[in-house]
Amino acid sequence: MKRNILLPTDFSKNAWYAILYALELYKREACDFYILNVFSATSNIMESLMNMEPGSELYETAKADSETGLAKVLDMIAFRDHKNPRHQFIPVTTFNNPLEAIKNIVEEKDIEMIVMGTRGETNSKKVVYGSVALNVMEKVRNCPVIVVPAEAKHHLPKEIVFPTSYKTHYKKRELNYLVDIAKTCDANICVLHVSRKAELDAKLLENKKLLETIFEDVSYSFHQLRHMEIPVAINCFIESRDSDMVAFINKKHSFFGSILTQPLVKDIAFHSVVPILVMHDLRN
Repeated sequence: MKRNILLPTDFSKNAWYAILYALELYKREACDFYILNVFSATSNIMESLMNMEPGSELYETAKADSETGLAKVLDMIAFRDHKNPRHQFIPVTTFNNPLEAIKNIVEEKDIEMIVMGTRGETNSKKVVYGSVALNVMEKVRNCPVIVVPAEAKHHLPKEIVFPTSYKTHYKKRELNYLVDIAKTCDANICVLHVSRKAELDAKLLENKKLLETIFEDVSYSFHQLRHMEIPVAINCFIESRDSDMVAFINKKHSFFGSILTQPLVKDIAFHSVVPILVMHDLRN
C-alpha cells in the first residue's frame, strides 16, 4: 500500500533539504510525494486573497512562477539520479494561505505525513521556526509532521529521543508514527524522563509500563535526568549522544506553551540541527 507524503516548498534551500530527507527516510517505501507550492501576488496574504482573481495578470503570473518552480524541483530530483521505482511525484500549485492549503491537501489526499523545513525564504537566524512551520506543527492536528532543519544530517535516524513526563496515559495509535519510523530505520527510541524526584509514583509507573507495551516491537531504552530544566535536559541529552531525531506529542494548549514557544525555544540549540517529529494527542 502506497504512502501519501506531503512536501511543502517555497523553493528555499531549507525546503529542498527537507525533500531530500523525506526521500531518504522513505527510500524503501512505495510513496506518492505531493510537492506543494502555495502562491500569492504579494507578501501580504490577506491583500493577495482580496485582490487576486483567477484570470487576472497578477494571478496568472504568480501561478506560472509557481508551476515553473515546481518543474525545477522535479528536475533537481531527476538530476540527483533519483530513479526509485517506488516513488511518484505529484506537483501541486495552489493560491491560498499556506496553512489552509496544507490542511486542504492533507484532507483531500489522505496525507499520512508532512515533511517540511524549519524556515522558508526569509531564513532569519533570529528564529528557530518560521511562522508556517509553527502553524503546521500546532494547527494541523489530523496529520503528524517532521520538521527538518537545513543543518540536519540526511541519513536515517538511528536514535530517536522521546521526552515524556509519564503523566500522560498514551494511546497506541497516537504513537504509531514514531513506532513506524523506528521500525523503518531500525532505530532505538530513547524514552527520556526529566524530573526533580528520583522515584516514580504508582500512576507514573503505570504509564511507563504502558509505553513498554506500545514499544514492544521496536528497540527502546529508558533514561532519566534530574534537577534540570526540561529544555536544557533535552538539549544536553541529545548533544551528548549525538541523537538523530526528537519526537513529541503535541498536547493542545500545553505543548507549545512549555517547549517550543519563545523565548524558551531560543535556548534549545538542538532544534537547529535535529529533525523533530510532532504527533498529536488524539483526545484534543
